[in-house]
Amino acid sequence: MSRTSRKVEILHAASKIVSEKGIFNLTLEAVALEAGISKGGLLYHFPSKEELVKGMVEHLANNYREKIADNADMDPIEKGKWIRAYVDVTFNQAYANKDMHSGLLAAKAVNSELLDPIRQLYTEWQDSIEHDGIDPVKATIIRLATDGIWLAELFDIYHIGDEKKENVYKTLREWISEK
Repeated sequence: MSRTSRKVEILHAASKIVSEKGIFNLTLEAVALEAGISKGGLLYHFPSKEELVKGMVEHLANNYREKIADNADMDPIEKGKWIRAYVDVTFNQAYANKDMHSGLLAAKAVNSELLDPIRQLYTEWQDSIEHDGIDPVKATIIRLATDGIWLAELFDIYHIGDEKKENVYKTLREWISEK
């Protein structure tokens, strides 16, 4: 098994612990046990809990960065391509392992500076969205609505249901295309 895939397995194990048992149960010992490796094997890849959480955030950020950039690059319509990519990825191509989003919660609890990769990513996205050929305020409102649904589901606060979620998605897409 490659180092990269072993690291991803460890990150998935850590995110599962945070998602199912809470941030206070995220220990190196628990992650090693969940990942099926020795603590020494875990420490080889992530020498501290902070490095592990940092890895979770960076992995998630890189995944979304690539997906959104790829979608935007493949979009044949220049106007609105970044906000369209953002909405499409958030609604339809979210990280397959939903537990991985728990890394954001872990970062906030362990050391909020660990959220810097996500902060930087949002700054990049917001700049791209605001220079996307549609009204920047409208584009920002669309992003914030998209984020609101994602965060409500992440925190398990409210799930709007599949049908309504699909209707919201379609409406946001229509707003992007309006002249």
